[in-house]
Amino acid sequence: MQSAFSTLDWLVFGSYFLLLGVSSFLLSRVQISSSREYFLSPTALPIFAVALSVLATSQSAATFLGVPELSYGGDFTFIGFYFSALLATVFIAYVLIPKYYAMRAVTVYELLEKRYGTSAKKQAGVMFLVGRVLASGARLYIGALAVSMILFSDIAFVHVAFSIFILMAGALAYAYFGGIRSIILSDVIQAVIYIGAGIAVVVYLSISLQDVDILKTLNEHNKLNFIDTSLGGNFSVFALLGGWLLLNIAAFGLDQDMTQKVLACKDKNEAAKSLILSILITIPVVLLFLTIGALLYLFYMQSGVQQNFEGEKITVFMVYILQEMPDGLRGLVTVGAIATSLSSASSVLGAMASVAVEDLYRPWKQKRGMVDEKHFLKASRVAVLFFALLLSVMAMASYFWQRYSDLSLINFALGVMSFAYTGLLGVYFAAIFTSRGNRTTVLMALLGGFVTVLALQPYTFGITIGFAWQMLIGTAVSFFIMLLGARDE
Repeated sequence: MQSAFSTLDWLVFGSYFLLLGVSSFLLSRVQISSSREYFLSPTALPIFAVALSVLATSQSAATFLGVPELSYGGDFTFIGFYFSALLATVFIAYVLIPKYYAMRAVTVYELLEKRYGTSAKKQAGVMFLVGRVLASGARLYIGALAVSMILFSDIAFVHVAFSIFILMAGALAYAYFGGIRSIILSDVIQAVIYIGAGIAVVVYLSISLQDVDILKTLNEHNKLNFIDTSLGGNFSVFALLGGWLLLNIAAFGLDQDMTQKVLACKDKNEAAKSLILSILITIPVVLLFLTIGALLYLFYMQSGVQQNFEGEKITVFMVYILQEMPDGLRGLVTVGAIATSLSSASSVLGAMASVAVEDLYRPWKQKRGMVDEKHFLKASRVAVLFFALLLSVMAMASYFWQRYSDLSLINFALGVMSFAYTGLLGVYFAAIFTSRGNRTTVLMALLGGFVTVLALQPYTFGITIGFAWQMLIGTAVSFFIMLLGARDE
């Protein structure tokens, strides 16, 4: 299975990086005088820009390549995940966002400081950083894996490492100078690019299948199911209203990577609207990539497809890119995969830096009399560089970790996302809905959720259980630990 970039592909590729360079230069020309402006923008950002940025951040190379795999091997029931996300964002919009804006929060973990003290904010921040290093490192690795396959026709470690460098350099171009404002506005560009790439693939595949009655054939093969009412399905109604709902609440409401965007809005009302709008935009985008998978099923229905590349199991969309894409379109789709990776990488750099500086470093320095905003702004940019290096190292480590765990790329990416979320969910639910818990149980609950998910991984004790159940069990354990502690007086 070999792929070679043509002159036209390289032209598309080069044009994208020219756009990347020019836009990063223009977007970085903003006057920033404090770390708060760096992390929340000097001026309020438009609702639609924030919504597109949340959409771009929620997608990655794992979803760009992996969503078509779900409809290729199954049907359209995965779309239910985003209707679950819509329910989650409504909850976040009316319960969490007003609390964040009332505190003028820079990070979401300040809510825990108000309830359980400074130590709780620090502990939640550290848990977020650990979880994000794992999850975003895995995302970066998967994006680099795709880039390496297409550019170098192999997945040798040195080529994957070089691809990681390319992606991280692009992410830094936006994140380092302009902060969250530059990140959000660049996300709009990246979203337009990868959605455009998806539309181009659907059009090309549809033309390739012009002799096939697409809807009739898909219906005959039970590929057009949108709702799963079974008890055991990965995206059944029960899973969507259970573990996946919890994961979406955590992802969009407790993860600084997402919520940093909505904190840059004018007020809580615009923040709520932008978050809900982001999911309403995401639903048709995900349907677009599910359609790609369904069309690929028809394309390969007669011949079948070998989903293997140098011993690595890959998605059917990746196979199609490597084997079937015409000149130019291959370059465009490669750029689309890079755009999703850049968006998620630049966003997480800003989010991790904000937690490290505002929740951990600033309190420590202020206790020693340091109040100079120029110092904290400089520290913010240093933090962005530090986390860029850390994520790159984690992405390279994922090259070996994923092979040891023997999980598919998509399951690997999903699995590492849930480690930090369960503990955070348990702690936040206790803080919002009960009068229980204290600074001691916060740490125990965060660790309890993390350890529970770790114990439920197949490579730990051989337990095979769906991610929705992992989320439910881990959150329940964390919440129960919080209930054991009386409130601090």
